[in-house]
Amino acid sequence: MGFFPRSAFGQTVFLVAALLLINQVVSYVTVSLYVVKPTIEQVNLMLAKQVKTVFIDWEDGIEINDDLSEKFFEITGIDVMTQREAMRQGLGQTREYPMLSRSMSAQLNGSARVRITQTGPLVYWIEAPQAPGYWVKIPLSGYQENNLEFLTFYLSSIGFLSVLGGWLFARHLNRPLKALQQAAVKVGKGDFSTKLEEEGSTEVIEVTRAFNQMSRGIAALENDRRLLMAGVSHDLRTPLTRIRLATEMMSDQDEYLREGIIYDIEDMNGIIDQFIEYLRHHKREELSCEDVNALVGEVVNCELKHQRSITFKSNPSIESIPLSSVAIRRVVTNMIENAIRYSDGDIEVLSYYNSNKKYVVIAVNDNGPGIPESELESVFEPFKQGDA
Repeated sequence: MGFFPRSAFGQTVFLVAALLLINQVVSYVTVSLYVVKPTIEQVNLMLAKQVKTVFIDWEDGIEINDDLSEKFFEITGIDVMTQREAMRQGLGQTREYPMLSRSMSAQLNGSARVRITQTGPLVYWIEAPQAPGYWVKIPLSGYQENNLEFLTFYLSSIGFLSVLGGWLFARHLNRPLKALQQAAVKVGKGDFSTKLEEEGSTEVIEVTRAFNQMSRGIAALENDRRLLMAGVSHDLRTPLTRIRLATEMMSDQDEYLREGIIYDIEDMNGIIDQFIEYLRHHKREELSCEDVNALVGEVVNCELKHQRSITFKSNPSIESIPLSSVAIRRVVTNMIENAIRYSDGDIEVLSYYNSNKKYVVIAVNDNGPGIPESELESVFEPFKQGDA
């Protein structure tokens, strides 16, 4: 369902609101069936008895004279009037209720009509079967309009406070989960410094404790890996240095052999430098605002020593952006050196915004054979090199 929230917080609030709505509907139906309806029927019964009292002599064909009617109205507040007089007194602003009419008809043993005023004090208008064309006006002073307003205010307040309480409860329940999500993102980026507070429900505390243990374990494995690689890289330099010294002492007759050994030693030193540089770069450094064009321009100028045609076309509208200058310098250098090594012809370096200016692109274009499509993903792995 599209309207159903996806987050745990939204689902909790939605559940509380749905339960509250169901509770309100059930309460309304229950009160209507077991409180309001019996009360209305009881009121209708009492009014029917009063109407019978008013028309007790009409069954014998005797009409109430004006003096008796006025005296009866002064004592009870109940007035009997003709259709025309009733219209002048506000009958036209009333509404007929079929359910009450049927109930009144059953009480008066004939066809009766019941109408109730829609504005001002509550007034019953009853046309009894004993006197068709005459209306009995019965004011009910105990039922005031403010009672309904208070009930509406009460139900609205209860609904609002219930939803607010559910929102606060869901917010309190989901705060540790939000912190857990943010910490997981940091761990994914190599930041193991965050230690979550173990708070919330029992299940959330257990998950948080397990996450903290996992984060410490990953941090320990990462440190061990770095120490191992750094140690191996460092220790390899000592025997390589000894081999290099021994090679230098070889006779001139073995010049071809010495050159091959020296080349292999330099190649191994380059590999070790790559390991050490990878270890240093793997730990994220603070970003600083740098001029991309100036940084790339410096790299291009340094690579001109290879006696290759390298042109740099920069976009002057690019402003300083936050970046790691060491990492960017290293990756651009690698791209240009790969272009020099595996291609012939001119090399073009570009810097530009993407179409909607959300990020800056640095491109190194060459005329080499390219990388097979099957290897495009794997070449971004550390120390990965294609077969060709």
